[in-house]
Amino acid sequence: QVQLVESGGGLVQAGGSLRLSCAASGRTFSTYRIDWLRQAPGKEREFVAWISWSGGSTYYADSVKGRFAISRDNAKKTVYLDMNKILPEDTAVYYCAAKSSNSDLTYAYWGQGTQVTVSS
Repeated sequence: QVQLVESGGGLVQAGGSLRLSCAASGRTFSTYRIDWLRQAPGKEREFVAWISWSGGSTYYADSVKGRFAISRDNAKKTVYLDMNKILPEDTAVYYCAAKSSNSDLTYAYWGQGTQVTVSS
C-alpha cells in the first residue's frame, strides 16, 4: 500500500517558480514510477511528467518541457515537480500518481491534489 500526499501549491505570478512535493508512505514507494498530472477547471485531467522508480528516466508533456523538472529522493520517499517560467495556463489542480510499471494502463495510487493558481 502506498499513500501519496501532494503539497506546495499556491498562488504564483506568471513567470515565477514553484516546487510541488509528493510525499509517500509505504515500503514499496521506490519501486513505483511516479507521474504528475493536472486538471484545469472545465478540462480533462492531463499528463504533465513522469519519473522512473530509479529516477534515471523522465518524460514530459510538450506543454511543460523545458520549464518543469521532475525529480525524486527515494530515501525521503518524495517526488518533486519544479515549475519554472509558470504560465497562466498552468493553473490547475496537480496530482501525483503511482504506477508499478510503464505497461500499466491505470494508476495504482493517487494523491488528493494541490491547487496551483497563476496570476497574470
